[in-house]
Amino acid sequence: MKISTRGRYALIIMINLALANTTVSLKDIAYNEHLPIKYLEKIMALLVKSNLVKSIRGKDGGYTLVKFPNDYSIGEILRASEGEIKSRACDTDNCEKQDTCPTIKFFDGLYREINEYIDNKKLSDLIKEVK
Repeated sequence: MKISTRGRYALIIMINLALANTTVSLKDIAYNEHLPIKYLEKIMALLVKSNLVKSIRGKDGGYTLVKFPNDYSIGEILRASEGEIKSRACDTDNCEKQDTCPTIKFFDGLYREINEYIDNKKLSDLIKEVK
């Protein structure tokens, strides 16, 4: 399992929005974090579509969180940007050896542990690391 830059940048976007506690332009986040705005636009579209962030139009427009930082799990942010978090060694659920494979239980357990960890960590936990 690997979290891509898309997942890491999604967390950075969310941390910036939480710390600002107001509407923030994506241009400002890109500038402050030295990240490519075009890539952040794609990630922000995923966050808006998942209803984690809302877009505000107009002169003072930008983006803001929909909920309080303590109400976001890291898991939901990563899933919004990455899709399902998997840790299986095989790439298919239709493997003919699925019933006899000695590694499946191990990787299923690892999957549960990873998801439990990211679901129990909150955006507010990451903000504490910044302050």
